[in-house]
Amino acid sequence: MTFRYSRAVFCALMLAAAQPALADKKYGPGVTDTEVKIGQTMPYSGPASAYGTQGRMEEAYYAMINAKGGVNGRKIKLISLDDAYSPPKTVEQTRRLVEQDEVLAIIGTIGTPTNSAIQKYLNQKKVPQIFISTGAAKWDDPKNFPWTTQLYPPYQMEGMIFAKYLLKNKPDAKLGVFSQNDDAGKDYVKGLKDGLGDKAKTMIVKEVTYEVSDPTVDSQIVSLKASGADTLFTMATPKFGAQAIRKVYELGWKPLNYVVSVSSSIKGVMEPAGIEASKGLLTALAFKTPTDPSWENAADVKEFKEFLAKWYPQGDIADGSNVTGYISAYMTVKIIEMCGDDLTRENLLKQATNLNKVVAPLLLPGIAISTRPDRYAPFTQMQIATFDGKSWVPQGETFNTDAAAGQ
Repeated sequence: MTFRYSRAVFCALMLAAAQPALADKKYGPGVTDTEVKIGQTMPYSGPASAYGTQGRMEEAYYAMINAKGGVNGRKIKLISLDDAYSPPKTVEQTRRLVEQDEVLAIIGTIGTPTNSAIQKYLNQKKVPQIFISTGAAKWDDPKNFPWTTQLYPPYQMEGMIFAKYLLKNKPDAKLGVFSQNDDAGKDYVKGLKDGLGDKAKTMIVKEVTYEVSDPTVDSQIVSLKASGADTLFTMATPKFGAQAIRKVYELGWKPLNYVVSVSSSIKGVMEPAGIEASKGLLTALAFKTPTDPSWENAADVKEFKEFLAKWYPQGDIADGSNVTGYISAYMTVKIIEMCGDDLTRENLLKQATNLNKVVAPLLLPGIAISTRPDRYAPFTQMQIATFDGKSWVPQGETFNTDAAAGQ
């Protein structure tokens, strides 16, 4: 009797001890002991299809992680759907991901108009819309949209950085402003004007916009040249950025031409515009350019090149969208890892909004990713760079705009 009683007590104790371990596992939709299912939409077709490689890069990165055993023993399953950079299509595909595929979160979707179309829906559903690839100011709004975070340098910050550069290096500039007529374009221009302060009224001689439905932007560039501008601020997505750069060159116009970071891909913009037409362009960087010889021996750049060769050989090393996708996938893996066995939507959001100076691969020296529950914008620093015909070469100091980023 004593032996049987002791054995029964032992078994009961062992069962009780196992219960907390089982209870510690908290799963949201799309999560099992072996899998974490996430979703996104990408412009694999349409006017912004040059960005589509970013989604393929992320798929390749997760394939590498899964081949190594996944994250905490779970494989990452990414469902990446084409939205053609069309907001109605983004809504349709996102609803499918949430309601049919039951993903844990929407991660890395590209575009300001596309993400705007699904922001309210995802926040009402309390589905994380995180690390989205757009820098619009509206994403840093934890009070009204707590489930939406970005992983791109804020557009207003970048506009302000170019303003700081101009005031220091060309304070007498006659500035023409060319931008996309949407929230992204307006944010860039607001940052530019805020950075110029009182001088904006005298420095800006002409402002023109374009629509993503426009077949060409030639007429806008012609009108900017006619204004007498000797400096140009070009805010465009890759297709229109390449058109603008090419038209400036064909007109024989030689302004100091700044192109925003979303249109700074060598493969997606400089090459289509023409390398000769692109020489001398300025942009701002938060990320390293893997083709820059100065980073040839950097450990993270070497690792990136090895990754491309093995996991995404069709990915062009000169395409900035591949760098963005690489960093996005890295950060996604990191927060899934940080969640441990509490893979709920609430905890995933908590980890994404409590990042403390994370030095992701391919970030420029001195730049790190930080977020807080009251400030979602991940970057406050960028560096001006010049295109020398082969790569973007950083110039001078790293500009910091803490105030512009809400700090």
